[in-house]
Parts: sequence; C-alpha cells; structure tokens
Amino acid sequence: MSWKWEYAFGAEEVARTAPADFLATVERKADELVRAVEALHVHGQAHRGVDPKGGDVIVPGGMFTYQVVVRSERVYVVQITYLGF
Repeated sequence: MSWKWEYAFGAEEVARTAPADFLATVERKADELVRAVEALHVHGQAHRGVDPKGGDVIVPGGMFTYQVVVRSERVYVVQITYLGF
C-alpha cells in the first residue's frame, strides 16, 4: 500500500460543486500533506500508536480540514469550505 489522500464524508459532495481552480489548490495542498506524512511515517501499516491530530489548511478562496490515518496510509479531506474570495 502507498500513501494517498481522498475525500471523506461531506467533503466529496462539496468537491462536486466547488470551482475547479479552488479544488485544484486543495488537491495540491493535500498532495503536499501526503508527502510530509509519508516521510514522517515511513512504515505506516506497522504503526501501533495513536494517529496524529488532523488540522485545517487555509488556501486561497477557503480552507479544508484533514485527518491522517497512519495504518491505512491515508490523509482524508473531511471538510471543504469555499468562501469565494
């Protein structure tokens, strides 16, 4: 298995309606998060501890909230907020 990110919960629904340029920015930042977490947790499936706390990432036009699940080697985008600025 290798590290990936994906939309979870209601974020997938918002992703269907948000502007493409905003989503492209969210996806680039999610890719950056995957690379960072992968470097920190090289042996993700062997992880036995508590998953790290997720967070919020501010991007032009809004923000998104993510959660890391190390044993699944996933970064989940759980909420997207498009503010339109």
